[in-house]
Amino acid sequence: MNPVARAKAILLDPAATWAVIEKEADDPAYILSRYVAVLALIPALSSFVGATLIGVTVPGSAIIRADLVDGLFGAVFNYVASSAMVLILAVIINFAAPLFGGRGDFEGSFKLAAYSFTPLWLAGIFLLLPGLRFLLLTACYAIYILWLGIPRLTKVPEQKAINFAALIIVCTGALLYGAALAQRILFHSPGL
Repeated sequence: MNPVARAKAILLDPAATWAVIEKEADDPAYILSRYVAVLALIPALSSFVGATLIGVTVPGSAIIRADLVDGLFGAVFNYVASSAMVLILAVIINFAAPLFGGRGDFEGSFKLAAYSFTPLWLAGIFLLLPGLRFLLLTACYAIYILWLGIPRLTKVPEQKAINFAALIIVCTGALLYGAALAQRILFHSPGL
């Protein structure tokens, strides 16, 4: 799998890409090592460079940079947390899908979780410069991608897909917030 081509496809034509993904027989370990591991590097490296090398300008003060060691450990934490979030979200999707009339299929749930995170990982490039952090809102496109993938990969009926998507979005938000808070507390660096 070419992660760049897959990321481009999921962003530009998510409906057609979900149809292709649905038919693929890739196991979660393959997707984790070939796709998640590559794209999760973007926010980890960007936040490291942005926090330690470039720094943040505080009004009425100088540029503040994170300690190099804290920034490095923060980036590693960010990277591991991204992979862990995909796994946790896949488990949540797998268990919750039958409650919404879908089927519990971990492989499909993992695909949905992993590929739906694509805009979030790509938006991580905006962590390089503190003034661009507001552009992380472009990651909200992930909600649309998720919504398109739900009926295909979990077989949740379309009339229940909105409620199911809302549950996944809330869980994802909680996971992201928890990871960012933990990173900030442990390493004194900006979180995810």
